[in-house]
Amino acid sequence: MANNNTYSQLYIQCVFAPKYRAALLDPSWDERLRMYISGIVRNNEHKMIAINNMPDHLHLFVGLNPKQSISEMMKLIKGDSSEWINREKLTTRKFYWQDGFGAFSYGKSQVDNVVKYIENQQEHHTKISFLDEYRKMLEKFEIEYDERYIFKLPEEG
Repeated sequence: MANNNTYSQLYIQCVFAPKYRAALLDPSWDERLRMYISGIVRNNEHKMIAINNMPDHLHLFVGLNPKQSISEMMKLIKGDSSEWINREKLTTRKFYWQDGFGAFSYGKSQVDNVVKYIENQQEHHTKISFLDEYRKMLEKFEIEYDERYIFKLPEEG
């Protein structure tokens, strides 16, 4: 992506979940959600490469435009999409995304494998839970984490 004299090739996968990892992303409207989030990504001049979700989490894979930080992009995606979910009354109670997210970078040679991985989430999660998948990703990328701050359930605060 060119921005004046700036050229980049930044591939980022982000993973995030509804508050308390609740399985609120219903198949009856999850395609609309993916389209809505794709629009936010494009409107912020990033390239949407892949997006998919399970009822309790969402993966998106973008070509990041360096004019905006990952944190700012995610703030907009989560804020705008939760506002849309609530405006459309897609859940029976007020919808919120969990605080935080995972962000993982990849090289160009890995793009096809990441796309396949995201596209095959439904099959993938017949074998592994979201939380186990997330821990595995953190460990694969050698990211130190505090178990207290991994996506929490309501009784965990």
